[in-house]
Amino acid sequence: MRGPLRAAAGFLAAALLAAPLGGCSSFGMENCSIGQLWAKKEAPEEPAEKLYNEGVYLLNEKSDFKEALKRFNEVDRQHPYSEWARKALLMSAYSSYRAGEYDDCIAAAKRYIALHPGTQDAAYAQFLIASSNFDRIPTVQRDQSITEKALAELEEVGRKFPDTEYAASARKKIEVARDNLAGREMEVGRFYMNKRNYTGAINRFKVVVTQYQTTRHVEEALMRLTEAYMSLGITQEAQTAAAVLGHNFPDSPWYKDAYQLVKSGGLEPAENQGSWISRAFKKVGLG
Repeated sequence: MRGPLRAAAGFLAAALLAAPLGGCSSFGMENCSIGQLWAKKEAPEEPAEKLYNEGVYLLNEKSDFKEALKRFNEVDRQHPYSEWARKALLMSAYSSYRAGEYDDCIAAAKRYIALHPGTQDAAYAQFLIASSNFDRIPTVQRDQSITEKALAELEEVGRKFPDTEYAASARKKIEVARDNLAGREMEVGRFYMNKRNYTGAINRFKVVVTQYQTTRHVEEALMRLTEAYMSLGITQEAQTAAAVLGHNFPDSPWYKDAYQLVKSGGLEPAENQGSWISRAFKKVGLG
């Protein structure tokens, strides 16, 4: 784990390692077996801080995420109304995240937000939800439903907690998610081009140009639009796509291809200001 997830978890754990662990101190637990740590599990109740610190030790020193999760869950079960239980719930979400149990992480983090929406750590819980979805983003060849979920949750981090470190990290992940969604549209658009379904292809490339034009795929999308429109004989739109591509990305190899396509029809790139392509770029300040 890296970035704000690890930093926040480390800070949270360090801040709460306030109490000794009885027979095994927090600095001498390498001499203790898991069985010794859990020897008193039959007892009706153990101190909340002891259970919590055991969880932190297992998480940070042993990378035993599932055993750590058990300790944090015991804090919640035995001491549900304590401050330790609140912190343990968040650490349960984090432990599940580290274990790759993303659905469990999301469930715990959502429960934390529902119970403690006004706390400072609510931002971290929201970021855990977003990261759990983000880490499951598939390749562009597959359905992108989980990518759309990740994008929505990442945007929620920025909307609700704009001044946190999590918002800054979320913005970087948002760009990755958007790029993936654009890549999916390109994948389908190319498929349609190969089938000579130019109208279907144009609809896909249009999504990239109108919704994802800050991604790396927009240059190819404009070239493919040039190609598709030329194939349909809609030369004015082809000229516009090539002109917008050349104006915004003059050094792009995709522009060279688009230029040659238009020239092969005896035309030159020329922007029609009334075209949807021209309007789409002016809307975001490009072109």
